[in-house]
Amino acid sequence: MASSSSWLQSFFLNPRRNWFAAQHYKAVSKRLKKYGLRYDDLYDPMYDLDIKEALARLPREVVDARNQRLKRALDLSMKHEYLPEDLQALQTPFRSYLKDMLALVKKERAEREALGALPLYQRNIP
Repeated sequence: MASSSSWLQSFFLNPRRNWFAAQHYKAVSKRLKKYGLRYDDLYDPMYDLDIKEALARLPREVVDARNQRLKRALDLSMKHEYLPEDLQALQTPFRSYLKDMLALVKKERAEREALGALPLYQRNIP
């Protein structure tokens, strides 16, 4: 079952194999370049505590660069402007900086759950 699921996922989500996925990839890339964002910048640390933990483990320079990109995007959005074309050409929207650390955090959490240990962090909604 897992192999068929991974095959379907690789077919439907892989831009090299699926024309619709390629069109979606290009549209998202173009939109992120307009504001100077990376795809990983869109993850919300308040929504998923694994993301919050992964961001806390990243080097300070990486987190500062993320915050600068988010501030610049908000500023451009409020002004109804986009980055200049020369700066848009320099953007790398799908260069990941969070994926490896996020995978490590999720793996550690799954390992703790398998061992029956208490979670490191919990969401408390008042």
